[in-house]
Amino acid sequence: MSPTTHDEERSEEGSVGAPDLSALGPNIDVLTFEQILEMDDDEDEREFSRSIVFGFFEQAEATFVKMEDALKDKDLATLSSLGHFLKGSSATLGLTKVKDSCEKIQHYGAKKDEDGTADEPDEEKCLERIKETLDAVKEEYDEVEKSLKKFFGPAP
Repeated sequence: MSPTTHDEERSEEGSVGAPDLSALGPNIDVLTFEQILEMDDDEDEREFSRSIVFGFFEQAEATFVKMEDALKDKDLATLSSLGHFLKGSSATLGLTKVKDSCEKIQHYGAKKDEDGTADEPDEEKCLERIKETLDAVKEEYDEVEKSLKKFFGPAP
């Protein structure tokens, strides 16, 4: 009987937050996100992971504003750079859809196709694709922001 009790305790300890993680949905890579959570000293407070996630929210929102400005200015190089920047930040947290869309913006800004394999010399076509992808990434971001805010609770 003792091993069963031990297994149950271990199972409960090992699954802290697990139901919430499964509720995060398909837009967040749970394994990557769990690595961030493992860095927390206190699983109740989650001070470290919370600060990283809420810092990402600020960073992403500021980057979206810069992307909108660069889109108005038809500045493909800046759009590519901002896409690259936000791709890295979102990848760190496991925000897969956001990362993938930012990578497309990076490629379009470099006058490439969405995979970055073929040249796309038509700058207007690239700008139109960036506009469409930027609209999509903002929706994807809103979804993960809601899920993560629900997971962490209100901002400190």
